[in-house]
Amino acid sequence: MTAIKDRILSADELTRFGAEIEALRERTVATLGERDARYIRNVAKAVRYSEAFGRVLLMVGAFLPMPWLLGAWGVGTLALALAKILDNMELGHNVIHGQYDWMGDPHLNGAKFEWDIAGTSANWRKTHNYRHHTYTNIHGLDEDMGYGVLRIFPEQKWHPAALFQPFYAIIFALLFQWGVAIQDLRLGRLFKGRKRVAELMATLIPVGRKMRRQLIKDYVVFPLLAGPGWLTVFTGNLVANGLRNLWTYTVIFCGHFTTDVVTYPKSVLKTETRPQWYVRQIRGSSNLSGGFLLNVLTGNLSHQIEHHLFPDVPANRYVDMAPVVRDICKRYGIHYNTGSMAKQFGQVIWRIVRHAFPSRPAVSRRLAGASAG
Repeated sequence: MTAIKDRILSADELTRFGAEIEALRERTVATLGERDARYIRNVAKAVRYSEAFGRVLLMVGAFLPMPWLLGAWGVGTLALALAKILDNMELGHNVIHGQYDWMGDPHLNGAKFEWDIAGTSANWRKTHNYRHHTYTNIHGLDEDMGYGVLRIFPEQKWHPAALFQPFYAIIFALLFQWGVAIQDLRLGRLFKGRKRVAELMATLIPVGRKMRRQLIKDYVVFPLLAGPGWLTVFTGNLVANGLRNLWTYTVIFCGHFTTDVVTYPKSVLKTETRPQWYVRQIRGSSNLSGGFLLNVLTGNLSHQIEHHLFPDVPANRYVDMAPVVRDICKRYGIHYNTGSMAKQFGQVIWRIVRHAFPSRPAVSRRLAGASAG
């Protein structure tokens, strides 16, 4: 499919476009207050209550007769999965971005917050907050483009191993938190002789500690607390983590790897202005159409475009900012990529399958990437 090309903006148009984007941010930040603080604190409470409910139900349910045991296991597992999804998406991801630092709440401080996944928040701040958000969709710099596992774009070098990527894409989805956990280890550099073992160990130690803590918590401590009902708790935790991984993978891939997403060469950085950076964020992202529940469960990454434009603005504000951003894009001839989750994820699946085979960059895509607004 031919990539959609934006109208190339003049220098004056780019300046005015950038000014409108920045004015929207300033207006929004100026109104931050109790509404936003109450929202994120309620999310934190929802995480605690749903986790407690899920874990208690799994333990109690382990001693109930059939079919009550299965019912308690199902509801308890779903409640625990909900807690993990909310903690990962709406609480952890957004807090770690520093979206709520203005509150002065030490429990919601982006530099100190730790979340309930195998990866450390310190590594996430490097790989995601800095590298991904700075170099969005730039080949060779944005390591989130396939996460070093998948060939998503034709500009990525093809290797025969890519033929099997539809199969290991499924494994990656099921184990997504572990892929995120080892991303900053940059194992590829070690295998290519560009990284020493001592360097690897320096980054591996804190990651290993976090992995061990997560494994012990979910698969040793809580199962042991259930005594003879350990298997019910163990499998409940395993499935809850798996559901969280699948959901997170789906949301993130829908936000970055749909058909109309544009990628860029490193050369764009030589002359890129701030307004052009805004264009790159918009064209390198995809939104999901839906209501309040979808927004909350995705951590408001249903508004991935707005998140890439305003990563440090509280995500609950994106729903109000999105219509303004969309209108600005329409007036300046910049494609605003949005669609249902089914549509967007269908495009992601097609990308994974299509680029498992050799392919060449389309001319229109190369030009779109090179023009960068």
